[in-house]
Amino acid sequence: MIRIAAVGDVHLGDDARGRLRPALENVGEHADVLLLAGDLTRHGTLDEAQVVADEFGDLPVPVVSVLGNHDYHSDQQEAIAGLLEDAGIRVLEGGSVIIEAGDKRLGVAGVKGFGGGFAGKCGSAFGEPEMKAFIAHTVQISDRLCHALSSIDDVDARVALTHYAPTVDTLRGEPPEIYPFLGSYLLGEAIDATGTDLAIHGHAHFGCEQGLTAGGVRVRNVAQPVINAAYSVYCLEPDRDQSPSTVP
Repeated sequence: MIRIAAVGDVHLGDDARGRLRPALENVGEHADVLLLAGDLTRHGTLDEAQVVADEFGDLPVPVVSVLGNHDYHSDQQEAIAGLLEDAGIRVLEGGSVIIEAGDKRLGVAGVKGFGGGFAGKCGSAFGEPEMKAFIAHTVQISDRLCHALSSIDDVDARVALTHYAPTVDTLRGEPPEIYPFLGSYLLGEAIDATGTDLAIHGHAHFGCEQGLTAGGVRVRNVAQPVINAAYSVYCLEPDRDQSPSTVP
C-alpha cells in the first residue's frame, strides 16, 4: 500500500508561521509522501515562500510540490521554486519524480495547469491573439503533463499533481461562470491517456473533494478550505481502489 498525504491552497504569509508545522511533524506516521497542490503563498513573494520552506522543509517524508497562480503573482516563481528546492521540497513543472514507499514505487508527475474550461463549454484557439494565447498555454501545459506521466516507468502507481482542476466534478459548489478559470478538460485527457491512478489538485476553494475524470480516474481536490485539515491521506494499492481518509 502507498500512502499519499496531500494539501493545497495553504496561502502562507508571515503571520501563519508555525501554524501547520505541529500537524506536519507526525506526517510520517500516516503517509509515505506529502504532495502540495500549489498556492502555497498569498502573493508570490520570497518572504512568503520562506515561510513555506520553514513549514514544509525537513519533514520525515519526501515533499513534492507544484506552484499555483498565487505563487506566480509577483513574477518570482522561478526564485520561489529554487528556494523550496533548497529546503528539500521538490517542485515539478513538467517533470516527474519516483518515490520509494516501502516495497512499492510511486511516480508523481506535476504541472501547475491552467484554465480553459471543460468539454462542451470551453474556450478555443480562435479569434483574437489574446484568446489564442490563453488556450495555447493550456494546450502546452497539458501536453507537458502527458509527457511527464508517460515518461514514468517501472512504478506500482502513478499520480498526477496539478493546481488547476482536470474535471468539473470537483468544482461543484463554485459558480459555473468561473469554471473556465479553474481548470481544463485537457488536463483530464492527459491523465486518462497515461494509465494514471490518482489525480490531485487544488485551486477550487468552494468545490468538493471527490470526482472522476471522463475516463474514470479518481480526482481529489485537496484545497485546504475543502479538506479543512493540515492534509488528507489517500491509500493506493495496485489494481485496487484507493480509499481516502482525512488526518486532522
